[in-house]
Amino acid sequence: MRLFLLTIMNGFTLAALYFLVASGFTLVFGLMRNVNLAHGSLYLLGAYIGYDAADLTGSWFVGVAAGFLSMAAAGLLLQIGIFRRMEGQELRQTLVTIGISIVLADLMVVGWSAKTFQFDPPSWLFGATPLPFLNAAYPTYRLVLLATAVVIGVGLWLFLNRTPIGMMIRAGVDDRAMLACSGVNVQRVFAITFAIGAGLAGFAGVVGGTALSIAPGEDTRYLLASLVVVIVGGMGSVTGAAIGALLIGLAEQLGLAYSPTYGVVYTFLIMVAVLAFRPQGIMGRPA
Repeated sequence: MRLFLLTIMNGFTLAALYFLVASGFTLVFGLMRNVNLAHGSLYLLGAYIGYDAADLTGSWFVGVAAGFLSMAAAGLLLQIGIFRRMEGQELRQTLVTIGISIVLADLMVVGWSAKTFQFDPPSWLFGATPLPFLNAAYPTYRLVLLATAVVIGVGLWLFLNRTPIGMMIRAGVDDRAMLACSGVNVQRVFAITFAIGAGLAGFAGVVGGTALSIAPGEDTRYLLASLVVVIVGGMGSVTGAAIGALLIGLAEQLGLAYSPTYGVVYTFLIMVAVLAFRPQGIMGRPA
């Protein structure tokens, strides 16, 4: 029972990290229908930049801010320089962003070598916190990561459903021409959305690099995780992304604990089942 409960907690915290990465992907791919397969590269690049900023200043929080802001700026450049010129051309977007991700992966190996890096969180996040139901202590940082994902998830939901900008974003996705006729600068709204999505990838890179590590190949891992989470949860749904991340995180950890040989298969079985019985995703809307 103790192993089972510990595995469940590991699944929750892994799901929190997957959600942080997939939440930005949900905004860009699920909501705006921009196929950005360089999202995983933004995660890893934000982690490297955040690591350098934290190492230079000695402040983990400066690293978090650097990861978010640098990737938000990169996302803004991607939206203005690439996606704005290829609206509605999914195949071109796919091919171009795959090329960008390959180039970025090689440049990151050149700039940061193939070593594995890990952040040192603030001293108050070190150690473990006793959990009565586990009858043991659990890493404090992972508990903070879980709480952070919950706060960001609620904040994103409120942003998209309860603010004027969020309503503009959803209206622009459904009928861009009508929104433009009402006097709204649609391109500016979409640029802000893309910047937030890319910034969340950089933020997740620093947070995930603190919980686990930063190394070449992590970009592909988290891109695939984001794709699966968005497909399972439903395109453009923050709630769906949270449910998808929870299912994938729990499936991965339970698989590793009880059947490590087939652990990776379970996540894709969940995706196949959802596509078979609910193609739009658990919380997605029918096309």
